[in-house]
Amino acid sequence: MTSSLETLVSFNTENPPGREVEAAAYLDTLLAEAGFETRRDEFMPGRSNVIATLSNGSGPTFAFNSHIDVVPAGGQWTTDPFRLHERDGRLYGRGACDAKGPIVAMIEAMHMLAADRASWSGTLMAAFVADEETESRGAKHLVAKDKPPVDLVVIGEPTSNGTVTAHKGSLRPIVRVHGETAHSGTPDLGENAIFKAARLMGLLEDHHHTHICKRCHPLVGNASLTIVRVKGGLADNIVPDACEFMLDRRMVPGEDEEAVKREFQALLDTARAEFGVRAEIVGYQPTTGAATETDRSHPIVQASLDAGHAHGVTNNEPGGFQGGCDLVHFRSLGAQGTVIGPGSLAIAHKPNEYVPINEFVSASLIYRDVALRMMRSVGA
Repeated sequence: MTSSLETLVSFNTENPPGREVEAAAYLDTLLAEAGFETRRDEFMPGRSNVIATLSNGSGPTFAFNSHIDVVPAGGQWTTDPFRLHERDGRLYGRGACDAKGPIVAMIEAMHMLAADRASWSGTLMAAFVADEETESRGAKHLVAKDKPPVDLVVIGEPTSNGTVTAHKGSLRPIVRVHGETAHSGTPDLGENAIFKAARLMGLLEDHHHTHICKRCHPLVGNASLTIVRVKGGLADNIVPDACEFMLDRRMVPGEDEEAVKREFQALLDTARAEFGVRAEIVGYQPTTGAATETDRSHPIVQASLDAGHAHGVTNNEPGGFQGGCDLVHFRSLGAQGTVIGPGSLAIAHKPNEYVPINEFVSASLIYRDVALRMMRSVGA
């Protein structure tokens, strides 16, 4: 497993730009060696998913999913981020836990399952995708184009091998506030779009505190609204006639995207009525997607908890994921699923990212056991 992770980490799949093609080819080889029928789908230049299936009689289709891309390494690393380094029971490298470690652990589980076909029945599938870290274009493409008949799925993300059943979603509207230019020496002859935007921003902040953050989910916490980017102004001596900013709206399971969009428009209408702010939403920055959850009562949840408990996980209740992931896209197919993986989200996007070796090894056994519990053959 360590050797496979070392090779996978060596492929620089920083997103942007991604460049997952070579890493996908390597994963294709690992899966083909275990007898899986594999294919690669380069859905954009340099952006590739790898799909593998192994049919073994009648039964459910059980998928393992994770992502090949990683966030940019940045600086402040004490070792080369694209050369796996072992120290003090940890494996360091970009993607060690998010999410190349989970991918390698999943492939190890799939090798074990392929060698023990008498113990399970159904179709085993791998869907390792590109671009999860920015827009989830790989998973969205898979769902839209292939519509794979997935019944059950485990998503590989760093959860310290705990079972996660819910995650947040996101919308990022781009808001343009309009004004009127004038010489900055006579600003009253114009309308300063940045001042107007500040009025709108204050209204949005108040709405976050009085309404949005009070929408709480027991596993993922509060919904939120914050401003993440601002730009405006033409020159040092001109009153700006436009100001654009981007909002990050984190949704919790149960919130509806269209209702959230209507809420945005209502806030812009209020700003116009109260402060004379002329603003519009000019677009939405693509994100990983909406919020979702798998019901606690579904058997895959207990199977995931039991498998984790058997391999050292002490938390016996499901948790929530503060960010987004590709579970939502598989849920759109009707699949039921959980999120499980070695390593911690707290160190996933930081310099000196690592995966604990014991969790890395245990993850492969947890993945195997969840699949076995959900695909157990009659009489096995």
